[in-house]
Amino acid sequence: MLAYKTGLSEEDKERIIQNFLPSIKYTAYRFAWRLPPQLTVDDLISVGIIGLLDALNRYREEEGKLTTFVDYRIRGAMLDELRTHDWLPKSIKKKIDSVKKAHQSLEKELGRMPEGEEIAASLNISLDEYYKILQQANMQTMLRFEDFSEMHDDNGLDMMECIADPDAKSPLEIVENNYKKEILASLINELPQKEKLILSLYYWEEMTMKEIGSVLNLTEGRVCQLHNQALMRLKATMEAHMVSTRDI
Repeated sequence: MLAYKTGLSEEDKERIIQNFLPSIKYTAYRFAWRLPPQLTVDDLISVGIIGLLDALNRYREEEGKLTTFVDYRIRGAMLDELRTHDWLPKSIKKKIDSVKKAHQSLEKELGRMPEGEEIAASLNISLDEYYKILQQANMQTMLRFEDFSEMHDDNGLDMMECIADPDAKSPLEIVENNYKKEILASLINELPQKEKLILSLYYWEEMTMKEIGSVLNLTEGRVCQLHNQALMRLKATMEAHMVSTRDI
């Protein structure tokens, strides 16, 4: 185990970069499905290396274990880069909304979750265009509370300390959250077996799309398509459930 410290020489930094490079590459490939057309996995790897160097310059022993601090900075740098390219024009948002509505309509009509080919046909678009829309829909990233962990005011007050306790929920909020979790669990269970398995391997087993492809004997691109389709199914069906619940 390397003895990391501040004031590292260029030679030390190079050695540390080589030590963390496999982890950086793995993290980049984990985020590969979110990539917009203008970014590549190599771009994310470069951003991750920059995040690593920034972490080495910022790290102090009192901040805890270096590997945890560095991993956090690397992931944060990559997410920031993805978020920078996250803006979607109204035309794309309109297409995404059309796909959701088509999914909801066909599900009611067919009494089951529609296939991608059926949704594409109902929208009069090609299957490739349908998968492209799914990819654009799922490139959107969400802000996390952890993103603000290093924000301080002029007096050194940690901004995280000013955020209300997320666990301090009202009884109604607790009931609503539990209800949403139950719905989501049931919707995941209703997904086609292959899509359900891909979600399990990606989010619970933390495998990359390429690794999942090897397990399921599918190409990495096909795994990404099925993953995006599963997320769109869940979003569309979840929204329909929420609307119907409000109407009761």
